[in-house]
Amino acid sequence: MRIVGLTGGISSGKSTVSNLFKSHGILVVDADIVARNVLKKGTGGWKKVVAAFGEEILQDDGEVNRPKLGQIVFSDASKRQILNRLLAPHISSGIIKEVLRLWLKGSKIIVLDIPLLFETKMDRWTNPTIVVWVDLETQLQRLVARDKSTDEDARNRIEAQMPLDLKRSKADIVIDNTGSLEDLNERFKEVLFEVARPLTWKEFTLSRQGVLLALFSIFVGVMALKKTAHSHVV
Repeated sequence: MRIVGLTGGISSGKSTVSNLFKSHGILVVDADIVARNVLKKGTGGWKKVVAAFGEEILQDDGEVNRPKLGQIVFSDASKRQILNRLLAPHISSGIIKEVLRLWLKGSKIIVLDIPLLFETKMDRWTNPTIVVWVDLETQLQRLVARDKSTDEDARNRIEAQMPLDLKRSKADIVIDNTGSLEDLNERFKEVLFEVARPLTWKEFTLSRQGVLLALFSIFVGVMALKKTAHSHVV
């Protein structure tokens, strides 16, 4: 099985690339969706976050007010570290469970869409790793336009993340998204060709089909040994 890591920064276009993978039939495990699930009312993650940040982060229905929580943690590095520390185990286990579910279904290629891929060291389980990159000024302009925020707020959110230039240096594949959507689509075609290439033998042995083949080979070998031993006895 091939597990591809996909990451980027806020307003870099990572979600657009993730959706392009989905539209081409590649299965995607989205860490943001997992994170939303672990913050649902009554879950272990929800209880820990409410205990740490207080009930003022809750909506009237008891669910976490995610924009309000985001404002708190993006403006305070220490609180952001607390939130990441509380939720990281729940998010990691949720991602692992989803990968296992897809493995059991026989999926051969899975993309892990994880904003904190390098920060959480989950890149060690992915090959290749893809970073969707834009220059800082483009990132800032897009974030301000998207969220209708001030330059200061946008800079705070960008600076709260690992710099994209550093992520770029860690990547196996870089998608430069400073151009148009058409440019992105053209670059994506090249990346898709690389991601969807036939599995290596090592990757195949890690797939469900590979494991079943190995078990079948062992079974055949054991039966052959039994037959040989029986013929010698007779």
